[in-house]
Amino acid sequence: MDEIVKQFTNLTEIQTKQFELLQELYEDWNAKINVISRKDIDELYTRHVLHSLGIAKIIEFKPGTKIMDVGTGGGFPGIPLAILFPEVDFYLIDVIGKKIKVVNEVATALGLTNVKAEQKRADSVKQEFDFIVSRAVTNMADFALWVQNKVKKKHNHELQNGILYLKGGDLTDELASFPLAVQYNLSNYFSEEFFETKKVVHLPLK
Repeated sequence: MDEIVKQFTNLTEIQTKQFELLQELYEDWNAKINVISRKDIDELYTRHVLHSLGIAKIIEFKPGTKIMDVGTGGGFPGIPLAILFPEVDFYLIDVIGKKIKVVNEVATALGLTNVKAEQKRADSVKQEFDFIVSRAVTNMADFALWVQNKVKKKHNHELQNGILYLKGGDLTDELASFPLAVQYNLSNYFSEEFFETKKVVHLPLK
């Protein structure tokens, strides 16, 4: 939590309180519905919250931006990003219903009015978004196919509309067929050892 306050210095009192509540909320829900590994729940702020906020080191979403989080699991990266960007609309989907239940309960407890979560497959979504975010739910080739027709043509940011993907390790082979993909090393922003090989991959789709 200290690192989040240090990294994001413009948090309001409400945002700070929302971030502080995450540990209690996820510990409580994790005891009922296992959405985060037992090991990771103790490292929630580093491995889940701060990791999710890595996307915010690459781009500052403008008010009114529409974001879809595919395979959100317990709400990452969508929930931390929704706290940080209260004027941005987040649509969180996952195929596992019990995970979406946790996401909805957490969003309600935090008073997040900019989050909608549903049990759904990405390929069945009919809307278009400025950006699609996710944390390594599959390889980029498959993921790009899932969301290829879900991105708006009109750009409102310096980064072109498309995918913002949190992933770790050597992605050379995986991204070989995506010459427009750009990797941002999170170790440039966060000093914790966890982030040594973690990246945000931006892949423009329009």
